Amino acid sequence: MKKLLIIVIALLAISSVRADEGMWLLSKLRQQNIGKMQEMGLKLTAEEIYDINKSSVKDAIVGLGRLGAPFRHFCSAEIVSSKGLLVTNHHCAFGSIQSHSSVEHDYLKDGFWAYKLEDELTNPGITASILDRMEDVSERVNALLNDEMSGKERRTVIDSISKVIVKEAEKDTKLSGQVQSMFEGNQYYLFLYTIYKDVRLVGAPPQSMGKFGGDTDNWMWPRHTADFALYRIYAAPDGTPAEYAKENVPLKPKHHLPVSTEGVKEGDFAMIMGFPGSTDRYLTSYGLENTMDATNDIRYKVRTVKLDVMRAAMAKDQKTRIQYASKYAGCSNYWKYSFEQNKALKQLNTKGNKEIVEKQFADWVNADAKRKAEYGDVLSTLKAEYAKMKAYEMTRTYLFEALGGPEAHTFASRAGDLITKLCDKETSSEDKAKLKKQLQEMGEKFYKDFNTDVDAQLFAQLFEVFNENVAVELHPEIIELINTKYKGDYEAFASELKAKSVFMSESAFTAFVEKPSAKKLEKDLAYIAGKSFFDMMKTVSAPTKEIGEKLAKEKRLFVRGLMEMNPAKAWGADANSTLRLTYGKVGSYEPRDAVFYDYYTTLSGVIAKEGADGGEFEMDDKLKELHAKKDFAPYGVDDIHVNFITDNDITGGNSGSAVINAKGHLIGTAFDGNSEAMSGDIDFEENLQRCINLDARYMLWIIDKHAGAKNLINEMTIIK
Repeated sequence: MKKLLIIVIALLAISSVRADEGMWLLSKLRQQNIGKMQEMGLKLTAEEIYDINKSSVKDAIVGLGRLGAPFRHFCSAEIVSSKGLLVTNHHCAFGSIQSHSSVEHDYLKDGFWAYKLEDELTNPGITASILDRMEDVSERVNALLNDEMSGKERRTVIDSISKVIVKEAEKDTKLSGQVQSMFEGNQYYLFLYTIYKDVRLVGAPPQSMGKFGGDTDNWMWPRHTADFALYRIYAAPDGTPAEYAKENVPLKPKHHLPVSTEGVKEGDFAMIMGFPGSTDRYLTSYGLENTMDATNDIRYKVRTVKLDVMRAAMAKDQKTRIQYASKYAGCSNYWKYSFEQNKALKQLNTKGNKEIVEKQFADWVNADAKRKAEYGDVLSTLKAEYAKMKAYEMTRTYLFEALGGPEAHTFASRAGDLITKLCDKETSSEDKAKLKKQLQEMGEKFYKDFNTDVDAQLFAQLFEVFNENVAVELHPEIIELINTKYKGDYEAFASELKAKSVFMSESAFTAFVEKPSAKKLEKDLAYIAGKSFFDMMKTVSAPTKEIGEKLAKEKRLFVRGLMEMNPAKAWGADANSTLRLTYGKVGSYEPRDAVFYDYYTTLSGVIAKEGADGGEFEMDDKLKELHAKKDFAPYGVDDIHVNFITDNDITGGNSGSAVINAKGHLIGTAFDGNSEAMSGDIDFEENLQRCINLDARYMLWIIDKHAGAKNLINEMTIIK
């Protein structure tokens, strides 16, 4: 009885201090969060996490972006060595792995490891951003704004002052800056980054391990996935950012995270640092209806068709599997997300929860004449404008998902502009030569991962989905053409497109660039489809601009009012691809009646899930051998812990984020959320929300025992 009492007291202690909803700005930690974090077990100070004068944990956290949009971080990563070695997720590096793969070197199937620096693979276009500092510039921006401005006037002023602020901050530095809106345009922050442009692939386990469980296990717990890959940041010899060059050297970072092999247990403190993409926590019940009906339902329905086409083709041919692997993964991720989010939103009555907040807001507003004058029309206006927006959003989702689902027509539209110039008699010979070279380079890049038969099937099936679900008055030219000339036979249309369009094969495109014809271009079915797709996107988007401006204003007022209503609350800004920290604890949970989920999974659980070769649960032979030998030391005794869960607040973009213990050591890498709380981007569910993480020990064990990459183990700082 005494032992039982001790256990009960321990469990109460674990649950007495819970994670907070919120993706917290690091510059506000001392003001908003550090006290509670330390109460929960954190041993670090706020300055050890974020300091602009001395090295701190933030200097080891990296946002992965692309050259054209470096601030739009698609994933997160963390530096784990003094030589700029990065850990991120396998699914974050999937595009890089796929781009280097071929039938002869199938790195997706076999994995890839660089045992020396010169074997590491370049990835043009990928960037790695490290935050130098952030600064609240709200007063400076808001001083120039007022609520009477039109949306266009407001954007012009914000853009103008933002450029001034960024220019001042960047002066005499190698930094790149951006001013970001927070709280629906009520606050503004300056973020300054060092952006590195030479990021090389170092290692990745086979896809059978890195994507173990596939679509079936995606967004699910329990999980058994080795979702990690390694990059390295390179810099010029003087340590500054530089484009790829042979003379570049591994980055010497200000800080790197020691990797812990101590493991985790129930109730351990955990903080996650990364670049979450977007949340919509201040969305009203009216906006929620649009998300569920006009986005999620349609996206899931259309992508089901698209995935079926790709899956069937990939199963038949190795080259096609490699070509479409990254496209399939990108499509399937938010296919399942859309389904699981709607399911959770309904089960957790998120709409009802939003309505409670809205009633509290309305009561607060109506209790004061001044507040009523300022906020009295906010909710009714939001309701009316979302109702107007819904029909346009539904059409736009079908346009993007179905009519934009194949690829040849959008490529034809982009290339068509250049071909038109190429055919123009006024274009000089010198410019024509440049245009031809540009088109040839575009073609090489596009057709590398293009299959004519797959795209033809996508045209047939997805265009028919659009035709069946969108009102006739919103049918673009290409749909009208198919319904008249081809009498609604979408297979016949796709067959002729495949046979006659110069954009449906690389050889036809190359020949056409050599002998271009404006007349032939105008009659090309892929070009007609692409042009009509973009024309209809403009047509549908035009009426939404005014609605969008009204919604933006009312959302800004709604959030401002909420913050005035509860000034003592520590408010968390929605994620917007800027560096954030969340904190919580390792912990099991009960998702539904009579079901208990433990906080970790093991390699034995991986083995128990083994499925057929080529399937989602294909088992790597060497992994089975190592398990049978029980060759786990020093990363485990009787088994290896594979994944674990915490109650941290996370979202898309947090993939690859560092999971850090109370001492500032890396204990894992975040890679997913759980299906029961997929409503979390809109409404944080504190009892169910779980972040699924790769255990750092499983990563080290794979690098060491499975890959034999001792070179990588030796350069890390490993805490035993």
